[in-house]
Amino acid sequence: MAAYTLVHVLISLVGIASGFVVVYGLLTSRRLNRWTALFLATTVATSVTGFGFPFVHLLPSHIVGIISLVVLAITIPARYTFRLAGAWRWIYVVGAVLAFYFNFFVLLVQLFKKVPALEAIAPTQTEPPFAIAQVAALVMFIVFGVAGTIKFHPESRAL
Repeated sequence: MAAYTLVHVLISLVGIASGFVVVYGLLTSRRLNRWTALFLATTVATSVTGFGFPFVHLLPSHIVGIISLVVLAITIPARYTFRLAGAWRWIYVVGAVLAFYFNFFVLLVQLFKKVPALEAIAPTQTEPPFAIAQVAALVMFIVFGVAGTIKFHPESRAL
């Protein structure tokens, strides 16, 4: 299980790192095709591998994974099947940012569970430091989504 956990964490971290690059592309109206493919593939893989851990009942992490997969099931065709035409452009942007947010949300939860200094200031994850971190992340991703929706018009740029 340790090796599986390591693979899952590495995939998640690649998804998060590539997510920042994809958001940069959205904000600068660049498709960044390889980064986008990496981001979408690792984000799907993160959600799918999350179901490989032993569990007895449905957990909040499973619900986030299910929602993320549903969002990605719309986002991926918006990008690759419908080629960002018309409303599919903003559907893609919102979906990509939302899927990225879900990964980042889980990262924050895990950091507050696994990093001793963070666990000490928010042991039950109901304390203000945890709430502040989550609200700050939510605001950051709302800004990414709104700005990306406004700025991402790759058809108007030479790529």
